[in-house]
Amino acid sequence: MNAIRSTESTTSTVRLHLAFELGWTEWKPAFTIGQAQAPRLRTIAARDLDSLIREIAKAKERFHLPADAPVVSCYEAGRDGFWLHRYLNAGGIRNIVVDSASIEVNRRSRRAKTDRLDAVKLVVMLLRYHGGETKVWSVVTIPSVLDEDHRQLHRELLELKQERTRHVNRIKGLLASLGLAVATVNAAFPAVLPTLRLWDGTALAEDSQQRLLREYARWQFVDRQIKDLENARKKRVRQDETPHVEKVRQLLSLAGVGLSGSWLLVFELFGWRKITNRKQVGALAGMTPTPSQSGDSMREQGISKAGNRRLRTMMVELAWCWLRYQPQSELSQWYQRRFTLGGTRARKVGVVALARKLLVAFWRYLEQGEVPKGARLVPWRPKTGGGLAAA
Repeated sequence: MNAIRSTESTTSTVRLHLAFELGWTEWKPAFTIGQAQAPRLRTIAARDLDSLIREIAKAKERFHLPADAPVVSCYEAGRDGFWLHRYLNAGGIRNIVVDSASIEVNRRSRRAKTDRLDAVKLVVMLLRYHGGETKVWSVVTIPSVLDEDHRQLHRELLELKQERTRHVNRIKGLLASLGLAVATVNAAFPAVLPTLRLWDGTALAEDSQQRLLREYARWQFVDRQIKDLENARKKRVRQDETPHVEKVRQLLSLAGVGLSGSWLLVFELFGWRKITNRKQVGALAGMTPTPSQSGDSMREQGISKAGNRRLRTMMVELAWCWLRYQPQSELSQWYQRRFTLGGTRARKVGVVALARKLLVAFWRYLEQGEVPKGARLVPWRPKTGGGLAAA
């Protein structure tokens, strides 16, 4: 690997380096070839690909490069996603997408920040990256178009469930401001609302009732969408024969792992990521420890959280489920010995450690067929509404 990097960095071919600062209305591309050349900064309309091609051609003329000179580029991961990366690669430009949080920042004093300065910073770091400093930042792994599309269902479900919770909280908050309360918000709410009485025995005023009913209608609409998506997901798990769905079924065969957890694990991580060791598994979820040591001072700062937040949240939930439904497994026994006698804080810290170990165990189960020691297997089909007979 070192030999390959050395060959790339010492090649005699002069490359045009291009960095993008992407805005909603404007893009600021910065060009340079290194060799103490000041970056060439330009401004084009956002998503104007024809102007981008013209600016690349002008930059080659400005730096006296041949028309077929290689171009390397980069931009920060964000709202614009990966479509630009695919467009550049299709046009013969070697592009990388950079994790914004990994870009080094001068902490000496308050720093100026503008789009022009950011573009120059990026292109200078791109020079360093292609010069051999591959750890100058973190490069994002790009999913295929199909893998990216497969992530939409569960991500929409997560957002809709959060939205449904907001509607429920708003309804309960409005009622609480009037001195009233309901146990749950469900289909019976419109019938219950007229029966509620204020502190003096009077019914709710008309405008208050209408506002609550409109909020309930929004909750009902979101709840219907959630049920439709969940039914579509169950149908795909029962009927699809794709490799990704097969992995979902494999995880569902473990007691304590439900449809939401197995689906998210496969389509966010195991379905398309190329993982070679257990350390990578923990790092992708942001669940690796971050020790701090200076002289005689040593302390643990907790997990890094520099990974997929959806995955990390789901794994903590799955760890609690694992303790409940797989009490005889080796991982549950390890947790019981290590953390149960340490109080509430120790148990909460321990469940994160369990979640990391459990994620590694799931990876080994899917890749090598190694069932977690002591784990109990169950039929997967009943978890999708298919019934025991079909299993």
